[in-house]
This record gives sequence, structure tokens and C-alpha cells, in this order.
Amino acid sequence: MASSRYDSSLTDGQWAQIEPLLPVANPRHGGRRLKHDRRLILDTILYVLRTGCAWRLVPHDLAPWDAAYRWFRAWAADGTWRQVHEALRDRVRERDGRDAQPTAAVLDSQSARSAEGGEAIGYDAGKRVRGRKRHLLVDTNGLLLHRVVHSAGVQDRAGARLVLTSVHDEFPQLGLVWVDGGYVNTVDAGLIGWAGDHEGIQIVVVPRNADVKGFQVLPRRWVVERTFGWLTRCRRLARDYERKTAHAEAMIDVAMIRLMSARLAGEDIEPEGPIETEAARRLAKDLNDE
Repeated sequence: MASSRYDSSLTDGQWAQIEPLLPVANPRHGGRRLKHDRRLILDTILYVLRTGCAWRLVPHDLAPWDAAYRWFRAWAADGTWRQVHEALRDRVRERDGRDAQPTAAVLDSQSARSAEGGEAIGYDAGKRVRGRKRHLLVDTNGLLLHRVVHSAGVQDRAGARLVLTSVHDEFPQLGLVWVDGGYVNTVDAGLIGWAGDHEGIQIVVVPRNADVKGFQVLPRRWVVERTFGWLTRCRRLARDYERKTAHAEAMIDVAMIRLMSARLAGEDIEPEGPIETEAARRLAKDLNDE
């Protein structure tokens, strides 16, 4: 295929993992045949995600930008991205010898500057960022369990409730969530009580060493920091370019789909930067200790 020349394009192994999970139109229900191959559509979406370019600026040997955007928008609306993501995540967990249902997770947020207008734009006074927050709940290997994109003006404790509300509907065995000190402090420790009473989840705070300045690799917390590192490899996620929060969440799903399909195809991506390198070292040490 013409699109295979781009580093962002799917390999044959990655496409083999994703293709069976995509919806297929039933010819008995009518409708015209697809004009553009689904793999070409997905390669075009991945090009936008990986390079951060505007939809209208995709190369001409990929699918037309408007066709790729329509498919991206339609699959975000009908839940296709989420379904593909969940199927691949369960496969990766099972491949690693883990149960598909996690019992523990890590929660954190990342404020992203907004490059466009749109819904749910706010100001994070702590980070001095105008835009949105990405709230991620990940398993102990950093795979995404749930994500909520909301205004940067929403405090972490309120954002955590958006993520954890009814989380047992999807993950009934989840009982422990690690967070940083920003979610619980001497002024407001209500998140711990709310999570225990309403969701049956124990919130455990991983404290930061006040004597150490700058970045610290904290126990358990490094897992979610590495996930943010994975996401920001995709330049579309270095900022928030989406006008709708649903599309911002879908872009996160697509980034994780790309990563997990590579893992299942035996094409693990090498760590980049100090956070991912240190995280990989700690993970290898944890596995050796086990």
C-alpha cells in the first residue's frame, strides 16, 4: 500500500491484530461499498495522531482528510475506538499472565494547553495552563483502564470522582487505587471516604519526598507517568487540538491501540526519554524480583 512508506503507518502484524475488531458493514443491509480501504483510513488517522498535523494537511497518497475525519468521528461516536481498545488491552494482560480484570490501578492527571477553542476549556491555576486535563486510570503495567478529558479548571479531586464513578461496572474486582498527594490533603480528604463508601475502592496516597527538588520517580506513580510519556510521543497529544472532549478521549484511545497492537505483534517500542527509561528499568527489576 502507498501509505506503508510512513513510520506512523500500521505494519502487517499490527493490522492483523486490529482488523478483526473493526466493524464490517453487512451487504444485506444495503449501502454502497467502501470507497477507501479501512487500513488506509486508519493509517491516515495515525499520521495525524503521530505527526500532529492538521487534518487538511495529510499527504495526498493517504486517504482524503475529510473521509478519514468522518471515520474517526463516527467511530468515536459509536464506541468503536473504545471497544477495540478494551479488546486489545485484555489480550495484552492475558499475554502477560494477568487476569483481564485488574484489582489495582494508578490515577493521575495531565494538564494540556489548548490550541483551539471548543468545549470544556478552563484554567489550571496550579500549572498555569489554559486548556483541558486528561485524567487517566491505568493498571499496574500502565495500560489504560479509563480516561476522562475535562476542563483544566476542575480540581484533581473532582476530576477523580468523574473517573471513578461507576468504575466497578466495568472493573468489578478493582479495589485499590494509588494517587499522589494532590488528591488528598489536610484541607480536603473527602475523596478517600467517598471512594470507599460509594465505589468500594481504597485510595492510597504515594507521598512525595519534600527534601528532593525537581522530578522524582515515585513507587507505583511512575507507572502512570510512563503512560503519559507514551501518549506525548504522539504530537497530536502534546497539546489539545480537539474542539470536543469526546474526540480528545478518542485520540488517547487510538494512541494506546497503536501501542498495544505493536506489543501483540512482537514489535515493542523502545523507551524514550528519562521517565520511560527509568520506568522500564524499574519494571524489569520488579519482574526479576517476582
